[in-house]
Amino acid sequence: MSTLPLLAARGLSVTIAGIRVCHDLDFCVRAGERWAILGCNGAGKTTLLHTLAGLRPPDGGTIELDGRALDALAAREMALIRGLLPQDDGDAFGATVLETALIGRHPHIPRWQWEGENDVRIAREALQALDIAHAETRDVRTLSGGERRRVALAALFAQMPRLFMLDEPSSHLDLAHQLALLESLAAFTRDARAVIMVLHDINLAARFCDHVLILDKGHAIAGSAQELLTSERLSRTYGVRLRKLGEEGIAVFAPE
Repeated sequence: MSTLPLLAARGLSVTIAGIRVCHDLDFCVRAGERWAILGCNGAGKTTLLHTLAGLRPPDGGTIELDGRALDALAAREMALIRGLLPQDDGDAFGATVLETALIGRHPHIPRWQWEGENDVRIAREALQALDIAHAETRDVRTLSGGERRRVALAALFAQMPRLFMLDEPSSHLDLAHQLALLESLAAFTRDARAVIMVLHDINLAARFCDHVLILDKGHAIAGSAQELLTSERLSRTYGVRLRKLGEEGIAVFAPE
């Protein structure tokens, strides 16, 4: 197994519309780790995630995927390493749930080839894992927001990347499906994979992530969840006095 980090950012600087997201940021995501990107609205969480995924260039510094410069990777090579779930799911054209999940298999299929039986099996297993297999013949445009989110996640699961990059993966999901999703992602990291995701719920981050990257007014700090998820730091970041509660090792932050 490679000892190289799946994602490495060195001296990373990111801005959007002249607003600084981070400057001279260094951090690495290794197999087995689960990272949360936290910060207030407008802090640049999505912008940073898109930069790390290769959708926009950084203003400075370097990004590597599995030891290779991000800008040196072809799109297919990149898709075999990292999979990205955007914040919103849009469907301009009609497609069934199964057809949509099969999109995740495209990086694995040779050019000019169709999906095979194995691809269909993997897509159906992903739909089953997201509790949406019963709807595989439905048009995705007829689904609720939560159902559509689970289909998008199934496509990402079917892609089988080594690094999951997710923007608010639990949005539109009810509590049971939020927990099931994050437990599935935690299980993936035990299989030499890693997760980095934007979250708004700091309690989900505290429960499921072992590392965090906090964006705060143009500054970014990365480290272990145990070190950074404190009442003092989070209260400064969010501008709300928070108290850390805990029971049986599970940290919960509540406004005072």
